[in-house]
Amino acid sequence: MSENLSATESEAVNYREVAFVDIHAHVHTGDRAKQNQQRYDDAKRLFGSAETEEHDVVKTYAEQNGVAIIFDVDSETTTGLKIANDEVAALVDRSGGRLIGFGSVDPHKGDAALSEIEHCKQIGMRGMKFQPITQKFSPAKKRFYPIWELCQSLGLKVIFHTGTTAIGNGSPGGRGLHLKHGRPFPALDDIAAEFPELTIIAAHPGWPWHEELVAIARHKGNVFIDLSGWSPKYFPETTFRYMNSIMPEKFLFGSDYPLFPPKRWLEDFDRLQLKDGVREKVLRDNALGILGLG
Repeated sequence: MSENLSATESEAVNYREVAFVDIHAHVHTGDRAKQNQQRYDDAKRLFGSAETEEHDVVKTYAEQNGVAIIFDVDSETTTGLKIANDEVAALVDRSGGRLIGFGSVDPHKGDAALSEIEHCKQIGMRGMKFQPITQKFSPAKKRFYPIWELCQSLGLKVIFHTGTTAIGNGSPGGRGLHLKHGRPFPALDDIAAEFPELTIIAAHPGWPWHEELVAIARHKGNVFIDLSGWSPKYFPETTFRYMNSIMPEKFLFGSDYPLFPPKRWLEDFDRLQLKDGVREKVLRDNALGILGLG
């Protein structure tokens, strides 16, 4: 593989006994590894610090008794770089259940993207990841509906990046990336309404459109919010209030590994004053239910 993502055989994981499920962890495959230094520099400007060493992703989660959903992002049309979903699947296969794979396709590839989604299902992926900002597309356009229809028919969950992004942060023109593609409304609301059997996970709190995202998740039973990329101490007030009151079942732990280490996120989350049962739902139970691993 392109990164130091070595894994060793381990005993099968009992998901009901894990401490957490991280719904949002990145690995980089194929040509994407070439972007590492640029990506870390962007993240350092946004987060103040970022992990820069190579990682053993399986060891990271095994040491903390956690499970992670891992994925790469296919944006070959805009970057010229290829990824390899098969590499993600191979890492999952060697993880003893510690990792769960999501695939990714470049939505601009048309029929080739649909064929790759079917391939991802065949090699054991449980969902697909999309980053509309870096992939430079508007998910609610009708030309992309065959993707959502296929994911729904195959029972694949879909993760969409929402809100701003660290990628291009602070660079002149943000490297030509348009944040509008990360706005959840109306795109995710439209897709959720048109494909009611499609489970949609909105990655990150969605800032600065976090209230729109909370409203969509409140209204649409098939939409959930992962809290990755943000330290819990900086959650927008609306996001925290709804998580800790009327809809804790709609929020999921995500770190944004390796740019945001899960250990740091969990330590900050542990300091929040939460109502009974909220912590367990966010860290583990909601994700297990969505993934059918309960």
